[in-house]
Order: sequence, then C-alpha cells, then structure tokens
Amino acid sequence: MSRKKSKLTHVDDHGAAHMVDIGAKTPSRRTAVAAGQIRMQAATLAAIRDNAIAKGDVLTVAKIAGISAAKRTSEWIPLCHPLPIDVIDLALSLDQELPGVRVRARSAVEARTGAEMEALIAVTTALLTIYDMCKAVDREMEIGAIRLLEKSGGRGGTWKSTQT
Repeated sequence: MSRKKSKLTHVDDHGAAHMVDIGAKTPSRRTAVAAGQIRMQAATLAAIRDNAIAKGDVLTVAKIAGISAAKRTSEWIPLCHPLPIDVIDLALSLDQELPGVRVRARSAVEARTGAEMEALIAVTTALLTIYDMCKAVDREMEIGAIRLLEKSGGRGGTWKSTQT
C-alpha cells in the first residue's frame, strides 16, 4: 500500500517556517481530547489524596493551571493561532495502580483550526504543576504518556487514537 507523502503545513516551498493562512477555511465546531499521567511514590499519592502537601490542594491548583495555560497556547507554541476557546475541561484522577495521577483534557471551539494543542497544553501544564507542588517530597516523579486521544471537526473530520 502506498502512502501519500504529507506536506508540512508550517513550512513554505523554500523550507522556511511560516504561519498557515486559515482565513479561507470555514469555521466549524472543533473538539480535542488529550491525556497524560504522572507516576510517583505511593506516599506522595496518599499525601495528595489527604491534602497533606505543604503547597496546598494539588489537584485544584493543577486543574486551574491547565485551564489557564490552554487559554494562552498561542503564546507558548510558535505559529499556533490564538483561538476563542469555548471550554477547557480537565479531569484529574488518582490511580493507586500507577501509582500517580491521570489527567484528561477536552477542548472545544468554533473556529477555522483545531484545538488539539490547547488540550495537550492543558494536560502538560497540569502534570508539571503536580510535579512542582510535590517535588519537595518526591523528586523521582515521572511525567509521561501525554497524547492526543481524539479530535473532531474541520476537513479532517473525526479521528480517534487506536492506543488504549
């Protein structure tokens, strides 16, 4: 099976970086879901659960940080268009089996380009915030498995990851 080679959209015909012109695209409802996790010592997870981390309520602060960062995605990622985000929804869950915290973000917007980066920034920032708030008790935490799970809208339609 032959695969059509995709052209990089943020590189012009001369190889120079540029911002993609999305002006001719029709706005549509676009959504994205991303996820990630942070592994830690069981005692660190227990301290988060018991709200015993000296810096405060880890899950609430991480959620607010993720939402705030997602709204500023275009300031963090070069060539990313600023979007009028309709919603950034973060879910943080404690996982005894990791042990650690799983983070899932959903972004939605009515726009000319997708909201994948906003969901990914929300997850990443929430995980980094957890690390920052807990590093005094556990420096070996490991952030990982950050990925896009699904997206919808635009010319590309709906896409879902085949990874579980």
